[in-house]
Amino acid sequence: MAKKSKGNRVQVILECTEHKDSGMPGTSRYITTKNRKNSPERLELKKYNPILKRVTVHKEIK
Repeated sequence: MAKKSKGNRVQVILECTEHKDSGMPGTSRYITTKNRKNSPERLELKKYNPILKRVTVHKEIK
């Protein structure tokens, strides 16, 4: 029987920072995973925002 382990990989939600400041309706969010052992700090990636139609900085929320 396989042993159940908690694991280091967790799902995180990335939300656009520029979209919140612009005041436009809607949000741009992405779901991804990260290794909590290798990167305990909050994740920050450049992703495409379909509402603003350009690449913006998305930061981890929660």
